[in-house]
Amino acid sequence: MIRRFGMPPKPEVNYSLRPGAYAILLHGADMLLTHQSEPEPEFQLPGGGIDPGESPLIALYREVYEETGWTICQARKIGAYRRFTYMPEYDLWAEKLCHIFLARPARRLGPPIEPLHTAVWMPAAEAARLLASSGDRHFVETFLR
Repeated sequence: MIRRFGMPPKPEVNYSLRPGAYAILLHGADMLLTHQSEPEPEFQLPGGGIDPGESPLIALYREVYEETGWTICQARKIGAYRRFTYMPEYDLWAEKLCHIFLARPARRLGPPIEPLHTAVWMPAAEAARLLASSGDRHFVETFLR
């Protein structure tokens, strides 16, 4: 059974499964997050949707680069959770299946290439408090203990 975070599903809504891969990226006491300015400004773990035919690990490397401009290494899965949400950028009600990885930032290649994203380094304890997703917060707080 995969733990659910956030609001329960609405019985009147048909949700589309939207798997994604997300990374906890630490360098010393600091964590790399992405800040997405729209549709709502929020801090997130870098990562995103897994494309059809793509593995979670390949999606993770691609999405982290797109949202932060960084390459990563030594990624290992530490868990998963699901949440039900509306994704206005896709006009989609989604059951998000979020695969969470721990990885090391390897090299900054440049700024994020994903529009509306900014890479932000901050102390890990502060990052845990600012993450928009309660599932992301859970995994970061659990890891930091």
